[in-house]
Amino acid sequence: MLYYFWRYLSLKFDLPGAGVLEYVTVRAIIAIIVSLVISVWFGNFFIDLMKRRNISETQRDAKIDPFNVGKKGVPTMGGLIIIASILVPCLLFGKITNIYMILMLITTIILGGIGFADDYIKTFKKKKDGLNGWYKIIGQVMLGLIVGLTLRFSPQVVMNENVKVKIEDNKEVVIKSPDVKSTRTTIPFLKNHNLNYANLFDFMGEPYKYWAGWIFFVALTVFVVAAVSNGSNLNDGMDGMAAGNSAIIGLGIGILAYLSSNAVLSGYLDIMYIPGSEEVAVFLAAFVGALIGFLWFNSFPAQVFMGDTGSLTIGGIIAVSAIIIHKELLLPIMCGIFLIESGSVIIQRFYFRTGKKKGVHRRVWKRTPIHDHFRTSMDQVLALDPTTTVIHKGPKNLYHEVKITIRFWIVTIILVAIAILTLKIR
Repeated sequence: MLYYFWRYLSLKFDLPGAGVLEYVTVRAIIAIIVSLVISVWFGNFFIDLMKRRNISETQRDAKIDPFNVGKKGVPTMGGLIIIASILVPCLLFGKITNIYMILMLITTIILGGIGFADDYIKTFKKKKDGLNGWYKIIGQVMLGLIVGLTLRFSPQVVMNENVKVKIEDNKEVVIKSPDVKSTRTTIPFLKNHNLNYANLFDFMGEPYKYWAGWIFFVALTVFVVAAVSNGSNLNDGMDGMAAGNSAIIGLGIGILAYLSSNAVLSGYLDIMYIPGSEEVAVFLAAFVGALIGFLWFNSFPAQVFMGDTGSLTIGGIIAVSAIIIHKELLLPIMCGIFLIESGSVIIQRFYFRTGKKKGVHRRVWKRTPIHDHFRTSMDQVLALDPTTTVIHKGPKNLYHEVKITIRFWIVTIILVAIAILTLKIR
């Protein structure tokens, strides 16, 4: 809103300095600062409110922690802090008529609502399982369809695959091919780095392969939204874990969004130019600021947990932002920690169930998601089930959750750096 107000002042009255909000970098920096300040300020208010009303975490305790870190009584639903800290600066400094900004706001509201419903049922209704899993899946599928179909049919959504920059009369001249709708996406590491999903259906001939390509793209969008949001949800098991990892990933995607929105930089890096995607960079700046501010309270020992309100939302934001800038195939690299966490749970459940059919209790790891494996002792596992066998018993000395969290952050930093380097390593 302030963006349009200051733009009006600049155009109508030629007010000095009023046009500064035209610059994406300025709006992104302001957004990250404002979101951080709101997160810290609102966080204090929110935590005090939840404590006064005795609304706190009821599920976590010290049973699985060898260091006996009890976590009962810690307020939950802190994802509301993150959501508020994202929405306010985006509404103030973003172009709210931009289709990409609209999609990011819709993503935040829908997944925030689903997560809030889950936390509400757990906290107020005292139902341990929370919202029925099918309702979560339906919500994620609906969001994926909204995003995928909007990217297909909105006239604002176009891209330009071939952008060249040359010097004429000591000036940079940008040469672009026509803006088009496309199902192209970036493949990491390969020199011919763009894949057109429609080409997967060449056997169908024209024009059917293009329709098939878009159907595939929409289906992939649904899958990516569900996978990343659930991966983020599983990663939220230690103080600061999900917030820190997500902030790092959000920063990486924000850099890619800024590069994709700049014709000169996208031409230099030989990546797709996506007009209007600078608003994704502004949104992600607010996203990173909100998460850093949330870490003020969520770092060990946590004063508040984000709950599903936060974890589902931040995963969905990461997924949709990457899809918008055609970088969804980079997510397995950037979100490698989420992938490992989800994979560990799937493998553990499959292995346990196959053994149970044979009357054997067996596990691959002591506990999953995998971060719990490093802080759980065999004595704790055997205390719950003396007949259990574990393939990978892990390190002899267990790690405190602070060490595990920081090491996971370091791995995520490396993975995000590798993903960005794929722009030049081909």
